[in-house]
Amino acid sequence: MRSQLLKNVRRIVVKLGTGVLTDSRKQPDLAQMEQLIAQVAGQCRAGRQVVIVTSGAVGSGMGALGFAKRPGALAELQACAAVGQSRLMATYERLFAPHGLHMGQVLLTHEDLQDHPRHLNARNTLLTLLKHGVVPVINENDAISTTELKFGDNDRLSALVAALLPADLLVILTTVDGVIADYGRPGARTLATIPRIDAAIEAMAGGTTSETAVGGMASKIQAAKIVVRSGIPLVIASGRDPHMLANLMAGGEVGTLFEPQTGRLPARKRWIAFFHHPQGTLFVDAGAREALCAAGRSLLPPGVTRFEGRFQPGAVVRICDLAGGEFARGLAAVGAEDLGARRRPRKEVVHRDNLVIL
Repeated sequence: MRSQLLKNVRRIVVKLGTGVLTDSRKQPDLAQMEQLIAQVAGQCRAGRQVVIVTSGAVGSGMGALGFAKRPGALAELQACAAVGQSRLMATYERLFAPHGLHMGQVLLTHEDLQDHPRHLNARNTLLTLLKHGVVPVINENDAISTTELKFGDNDRLSALVAALLPADLLVILTTVDGVIADYGRPGARTLATIPRIDAAIEAMAGGTTSETAVGGMASKIQAAKIVVRSGIPLVIASGRDPHMLANLMAGGEVGTLFEPQTGRLPARKRWIAFFHHPQGTLFVDAGAREALCAAGRSLLPPGVTRFEGRFQPGAVVRICDLAGGEFARGLAAVGAEDLGARRRPRKEVVHRDNLVIL
């Protein structure tokens, strides 16, 4: 399965976490960054397009500004990002130069990918850079992003970038070998393949205790949900192995491979499903869920038992069962005001063309 999934990979998104980019002093680890860039350059020489999603700006800025712990105040985090980002990009440019490669900085906010024209423009920019042999190096624009509008972490950002392009593969390089079962116990082992993300897999994931990083394995599992539903495989592997990417692309059993769902989700449905902060929630009965999931129907007013949020027509809403489990997202055809009126509208609440089963 692994060799079959990876044999035709031509476009890769590689996420580099803070833990593999910085040293114990929260400064960029130049030797480590050098070997990572060498791996990326090797993939470019092999004829593949590579996009980097990088962490490390806040961590680098923390060291420069003398913070021993990740600041809690937004303004201080943004100051660290502003100082650290320029240092980080200068380092990338210097390390790519010996390989004859140019890099291009791309800073994104959630709004850039949520707004559809800006979403398409971001995609076109990235594809144009790749066309000209440039390696895009992407980070969230932490110096201006507000808490309410942030992606959350760069694991999620890397998944969204992979879905945006779309990529053929997402690789998240971190400080561990992959998803580890029975972590901390004598029988601990790295899972080679995860066919499906279920409750047992999510239970294996923890957060992080790093002073510079956010998320840990839990955020990587959430990122995996985005890419596998989009039809893109994901590998979580160690960024300390200087031959990781070469071994992976040669079919080696390295890291943990998350198998994608069959069939690539169309671009517009990827945009609906993953690039929004939903404005409301619709709770539907069992019959409506069956009609949506099994019969491919639109969501009609009688199936909605209740709703939450103040949303307008065209807003993205979560669609949940009566227990609160989200199983779909879609663009609302009617707003909350009309849905809550004594006489509900007769047209679809969410049309099938604007609905995605997660």
